[in-house]
Amino acid sequence: MSGLVLKLAPNERILINGAVIENGDRRSRISIKTPNVNVLRLRDAIHPDAANTPVARACYIAQLILSGDADPAQGRRQLLSAIEQLSQVFDDRDSRILLADATNFAIEDNPYQAMRRLRELLPREARLFAATRQ
Repeated sequence: MSGLVLKLAPNERILINGAVIENGDRRSRISIKTPNVNVLRLRDAIHPDAANTPVARACYIAQLILSGDADPAQGRRQLLSAIEQLSQVFDDRDSRILLADATNFAIEDNPYQAMRRLRELLPREARLFAATRQ
């Protein structure tokens, strides 16, 4: 079993199943052998105040599931609903692929991978908002 390998920068913090863990002064690697562990790099975390766009809110829902702050079943329903709403706006091929991947990961109870795919939409969303303001 290979598991998940995290490469951590000095003093980097991660959240593993609700526990915040901080790396020491040197780079390190951590191997997580237990399956279905919820891991979130805190540098990737979205502050609640920053979840102010549809994509950021969807990412935040996935983050809440990962951190244990949302009921997994209810969070999954909210996440799938958010992804469905995003699919009404993002109609280009690449975005559709990301949304399909995020949907599949959400269905498979893998909120981290769903969040990773959704995060790839953040720059596209920013461009859409910038274009509508001009």
